[in-house]
Amino acid sequence: MVQDIVDLKMDQKRGKRGNWGPRVGMRSVVFVDDLNMPKPEDSGAMPPVEILRQWMDQGGWYDRKDPKHPFRNLIDGMCVCAMGPPGGGKSFITPRFQRHFNTIIFALTDEATMKTIFTSILSYYFRTGGFSNEIMGMNDKLVNATLLVYKRI
Repeated sequence: MVQDIVDLKMDQKRGKRGNWGPRVGMRSVVFVDDLNMPKPEDSGAMPPVEILRQWMDQGGWYDRKDPKHPFRNLIDGMCVCAMGPPGGGKSFITPRFQRHFNTIIFALTDEATMKTIFTSILSYYFRTGGFSNEIMGMNDKLVNATLLVYKRI
């Protein structure tokens, strides 16, 4: 299904045979949410992830619907993925696939911890930046305003 969904959005490109991509002048972004949700097979493979890994490793995949199975180079596109931590029905993804991505981790912290972190950073910045006492006295107000914006976002 993953291959079919991506293939539906791609057009054959002029020039070199076998190149497929978005419409002329466009770039595609394939976003995969809950990347680690597919249940691994007994061998540990996760076919939806493996087809994406083939795209990353080899630049495309074979056309299953054409009896000759020509290779489709997927061009002018990128893959962006999101996933939660393993556990509770979510599996680990292989390092062979993960190496293709920049990993960004967002850790949830409580308000008191964030306040301590922001206050420490801002206090140091104010101390070393040569700010007036009036500006340095705004430390708590700035931290509280930052937390308010953070919570609303």
